[in-house]
Amino acid sequence: MKAETILRAIEHTNLKATTTAAEIEQLCKEAIEYSFLGVCVNPVHVPLAKKILRGTPQKLVTVVGFPLGASLPEIKAAEAAKAVEQGADEIDMVINIGAIKDGNWELVERDIEAVVKASKVPVKVILENCYLTEAEKVRACQASEAAGAKFVKTSTGFGTGGATIEDVELMRRNVHTKIGVKASGGVKTLEDVIEFLNSGANRIGTSSGVSIADELARNF
Repeated sequence: MKAETILRAIEHTNLKATTTAAEIEQLCKEAIEYSFLGVCVNPVHVPLAKKILRGTPQKLVTVVGFPLGASLPEIKAAEAAKAVEQGADEIDMVINIGAIKDGNWELVERDIEAVVKASKVPVKVILENCYLTEAEKVRACQASEAAGAKFVKTSTGFGTGGATIEDVELMRRNVHTKIGVKASGGVKTLEDVIEFLNSGANRIGTSSGVSIADELARNF
């Protein structure tokens, strides 16, 4: 696997509640320096990140209904629309986990559709697999695709577990090849990244991008 392929799969991420403007500036500059695909930040930081990334090839990704997924569809849609207005290139939304547990798949799809229609940019649906059964994961993948999402994503990084190889393989099997899979949550090493990419992931969300890039430089 080429070094460029690895770096261009990474969304350099900082979604901590305590994140400062200085840390967002550093995140964006690191993404440019290391040629990562882009950054993933909380909505409040979208305007600043857009200012720093303007004129670069790096994508600006933000999150919606994060991290619980328990907001109303209309609120998620409004949050997504505002983020895109302020410069977001992609939206990572948290699925309605409680609706999945209720078996209310109509609400699950309507929730995703609302964000997709409001965004008009690629939407990734965070399944938060640590809370789901295998059957629920499969159905969530299918619902995400049916509602117009462009990616399914393993985790927020704030749940009880993160990405696993088994989940990535399961997700890859249960969406069309045109739908991407993003592994996120606990991805910390170069070996992790390579394993997830080889298992079917197209994107990697990680806050360890710099250490992974440094490890890559030492080994390639």
